[in-house]
Amino acid sequence: MTTPNKTPPGADPKQLERTGTVREIGSQAVWSLSSCKPGFGVDQLRDDNLETYWQSDGSQPHLVNIQFRRKTTVKTLCIYADYKSDESYTPSKISVRVGNNFHNLQEIRMESHRVTQAGVQWHHLSSLQSQRTVTSTSWVEAILLPKPPE
Repeated sequence: MTTPNKTPPGADPKQLERTGTVREIGSQAVWSLSSCKPGFGVDQLRDDNLETYWQSDGSQPHLVNIQFRRKTTVKTLCIYADYKSDESYTPSKISVRVGNNFHNLQEIRMESHRVTQAGVQWHHLSSLQSQRTVTSTSWVEAILLPKPPE
């Protein structure tokens, strides 16, 4: 989760943070998941190691909830997907909803991602805006929708 100036598509957010292009704000939030297998939860999702990952353990769609203690400006959500390592869990669509609590979330972004076998990439869901205003929110929910069966 970052606050960007201009984020090049597919760029590693950690490299962008070092150059001052983005600022990581995810550490200011409480993260929760719709489900996870033991040892594959929030800690692995957030540990900056591309070799570890979140693995869900429930029905789809899979949810990532991010709660801030107070309203926070969020401009970009970055998600890393690696088709070669995790083809069955690589999302084809990602929906982002924001609000002040679980009950008033509104979708502000739906993005489709072409899943390819070479698909190691960062997805930048940039400009999380509602009606051209910057999103200041207490709650962000990412809904990861599966790729259709082949």
